[in-house]
Amino acid sequence: MSSKTFALAALATMAIAGAAEARDQIRIVGSSTVYPFATAVAEQFGKTTKFKTPVIESTGSGGGFKLFCAGVGTEHPDITNASRAIKKSEVETCAKNGVKEITEVKIGYDGIVVANSKAAPQMKITLRQIYLALAKDVPGDKAGELKPNPYTKWNEIDPSLPDIKIEVLGPPPTSGTRDAFSELAMEGGCKTYDWVKDLKKADKKKYKAICHSIREDGAYVEAGENDVLIVRKLEANDHAFGVFGFSFLDQNAEKIQGSNIQGEDPTFENIASGKYPVSRPLFFYVKKAHVGTIPGIAEYVGEFTSDNATGPEGYLVDKGLIPMPEDEHEKVREEATSFTNNVSM
Repeated sequence: MSSKTFALAALATMAIAGAAEARDQIRIVGSSTVYPFATAVAEQFGKTTKFKTPVIESTGSGGGFKLFCAGVGTEHPDITNASRAIKKSEVETCAKNGVKEITEVKIGYDGIVVANSKAAPQMKITLRQIYLALAKDVPGDKAGELKPNPYTKWNEIDPSLPDIKIEVLGPPPTSGTRDAFSELAMEGGCKTYDWVKDLKKADKKKYKAICHSIREDGAYVEAGENDVLIVRKLEANDHAFGVFGFSFLDQNAEKIQGSNIQGEDPTFENIASGKYPVSRPLFFYVKKAHVGTIPGIAEYVGEFTSDNATGPEGYLVDKGLIPMPEDEHEKVREEATSFTNNVSM
C-alpha cells in the first residue's frame, strides 16, 4: 500500500469513527418476532447502565438486513434482529458496502404457530394440509402434474377439517417468520409428495418454486410486520387463522390458541424438545465496525446473552422465548461477548 493510499484509508477510518461518536444511542432494526425480546433487553439495559436505551425499529428480518448491510457509519444501524439466519446473498451485499465483520448471536428458539380465536374449536392439521391450503399450485393426480390451487374451504382438503373458508393472515415476504414458515411448514408438507421430493436434487429451483410459493387469490392475506394487528383480527373473526411466533401466542393465550400440527401442540415443552415440527432459532447480528465507537454495544450484547435475560430462568423466558440448553447458552455467550462468532464471507 502506498503512503497516499494508507493516508486516505486512515482518514476514512477516522471519519467513520468521528461520525459514529456523534451518535450516543444504539440503533437496532429487524425481525418483528425478536422485537419484543430486544425491547425488553433495551429497557433493562437503559435502567441498569449509564447508557441510553437503544432505539429499536421493527422492519422484518429481510428489511433489517437491507438497512444493516447498507454501510458503516452513524447513518446505518448497529444491530439487526432476525428470525432466521443471514443469507449468503445478504453477507455479500454487506461486504460490497464495507460491512465486512459481522457477529452472529443466537438468543434461543421460537415456534411458528397457526392460531385462531379461542371462540372457535382448535384446529388439528398436518403439514401436508397446511401446504394444500396455502400453496399457489398443488400436485395433481399424476406425478409431475401441477394445478392452480382449487381449495376454497378447509373441508375440501380433508373432511376432518372445518367447513369454513380458508383465510390465513400472515407475514409478508420480507419477514423471517415467512421464510421459516415456507421452509418448515410449506416445504414440510410439499415434500410428502415423492415426485416433488425427488426434485430437490434434480431441479432445486423448481422444487423451491413448487414448495415455497404461497397463493395470491385472497386465501392468504399479508398482514404486514405487525403481529399484534393479526391477533386483533383473529379476535374479530373466529373463522380466520394467523401465522406468527409462539411468543405472541404465549402473550395472548387468553384470546387465541395454537393449532395442533402433526399431533403436537405448540407448547414451550414441545418446542424446546423439538417435538413441535415448526420451530426455528432466533438471532441478532452486530456490526463489529461500530463496537467501541457507538457507546454501549458490547454492554448491550452482554445483557442480552446474560443468564438474567436468556438463561433458563431469564426474564425473556417469561415473554415466550424458548431458552437454549445451558451448555449451548454458555458457548453462545462467550462467543458473543468476545465477538468471535463471525459470519464467514
